Amino acid sequence: MINAQDRAPYGWTPLVVLFIVGLVDRIEFNLLSGVLPLVQAEWGFSDTAAGSIPTAAALAAAVVALPAGYFADRYNRTRILAVVVFLWAIATLGSGLATGFAMFYLMRVFLAAAENIDNPAAGSLLADWYPPLSRAKAYGLTRVTTYLGGIGTLLGGVLGQAMGWRNAFLVMVIPGVLTAILCWMLREPKRGELDRLVAGGTTPASPAKAPKQPFWPQFRLVLRNPTLMFVCVGLALLTLGLAGIFFWLPTLMVRAFGATPATAGSYSGLITVAGTLVGTLVGAWLGRKWHGTIKGGRLLAGGGGITIGAAVLAAALSMNSLLAMAALTLLACSLMSIAIPNMTACLADVVGAGSRGLGFAVLQVFTTAGGAFGSLIVGIFSDRLGSLVGGMYVLIVPMVAGGLITLGARASFERDAKKVLDEARDA
Repeated sequence: MINAQDRAPYGWTPLVVLFIVGLVDRIEFNLLSGVLPLVQAEWGFSDTAAGSIPTAAALAAAVVALPAGYFADRYNRTRILAVVVFLWAIATLGSGLATGFAMFYLMRVFLAAAENIDNPAAGSLLADWYPPLSRAKAYGLTRVTTYLGGIGTLLGGVLGQAMGWRNAFLVMVIPGVLTAILCWMLREPKRGELDRLVAGGTTPASPAKAPKQPFWPQFRLVLRNPTLMFVCVGLALLTLGLAGIFFWLPTLMVRAFGATPATAGSYSGLITVAGTLVGTLVGAWLGRKWHGTIKGGRLLAGGGGITIGAAVLAAALSMNSLLAMAALTLLACSLMSIAIPNMTACLADVVGAGSRGLGFAVLQVFTTAGGAFGSLIVGIFSDRLGSLVGGMYVLIVPMVAGGLITLGARASFERDAKKVLDEARDA
């Protein structure tokens, strides 16, 4: 019997597994940032070409996001995760064995596309495993892995210098395969059961399987959700800035401060890991404290953190000392990470169980599209201005705008969340 008052009706094991999935995902993706100077040294491609790798990867990921949401709302989500994670391991193997830049480029694009298929399924599963009371914590611990990918930057720099950049990719194949096995063993929860119980409804003894709405009407309905759209646009602008600045951060440390690739990768990785952990913990606490007591409390915490953090990051880029820049970047990362548990929990609260996979897919399209051009924009302006820092400054304004737009979602959040619970109770 499922108890909706329990903070973890299915236990915490599913959350641990999804945390591992997210961590392996981001480590594999961010290895490139740590080994980039070594790969450029071997094949001699420009900053514009380097910046286009995550851009092309993100565009490929955006193409598969909506189909991934469609499948997540209709098929076994734990099986989807298992197959996708195994494909990550294959793509990482191909990156390490690449015989030329073209093959390497294609493997990175394939990896990003495969990684994006898991997000709608994972987001939908968390809302069916954990009630609103603990969703901020659940989404925070899984989404924090987006920034814990700094571990990948760290590993890339250290392993690349010690063993060669190819071995940095090959090492990650084994964790990918093991994680796929863990996903295969997870139990698939019933869609919407927790929402129905939280809203005061009951679970039928033999619930009838509701027919699924056709894709395009379902898609249009999701797009008409105002809170979802505010959050998507706000986070897309934030991701545009973060993807561009943090992709180039290790390279900036090498060029501007004379750091070795290992030192630069270590600094960048530690900044993102420590900053994200602190920000996520603070964000989960603020979200729990303000949710239900302040109008749109989670959105106030997240949007405020993004806006202030972007301003602090602008100050960090002006520093002439590596330590000063690193300290301010750490503070900025912590502030912006307050949004991680709050934004995703808000999305789960305002999209019904039958469309959550598609809702998270829409979010993924927006954030992927935003992140697709960040590194490329920095690379282009770096080549034209002759200054990597100048290229990074171009992205500060969109980040501030992202925070302000996210704050705008407070106007519609309570109404949209109430609508979801009312529909769940009447189902």
